[in-house]
Amino acid sequence: MGILKALLRVFSYIFGGLLALFVTVISLVALTSHSPLNFTFLPWTGSALTYWLLGLALFGLLTVLMAMGGTARVLFFLWCLAVFVLLFRGLFVSFYSFSGPVNFKTAVYLTVGALAATLGAFPLPKRPEPIRKPQKW
Repeated sequence: MGILKALLRVFSYIFGGLLALFVTVISLVALTSHSPLNFTFLPWTGSALTYWLLGLALFGLLTVLMAMGGTARVLFFLWCLAVFVLLFRGLFVSFYSFSGPVNFKTAVYLTVGALAATLGAFPLPKRPEPIRKPQKW
């Protein structure tokens, strides 16, 4: 069971880091080219969408790095949970329509990946060290 937890944790770091890096690059390209992003499944529009995505992606990169270092695992979990909720709500609960089966499959894979990353990022408490009895000499 411990190996599954470790694999999920590593997956969550890789998935979260790559997603945050990708969204950071997309946001920076949109900012420098002065062309607005159009992700209709997200709650923001226009330039606000670009700034929100950039801020959330930079926060995601920061929390990934901090969680990998052993601190702020709760923040990383909350960021992964927010990503999953935004994707699930925007793609499957709202009135978003897909243009074909390929786009639907991609959305499902991305959302399932976000769910797996959220599960892997869950901050499990560390097991207490066993109490050792002092040895008598």
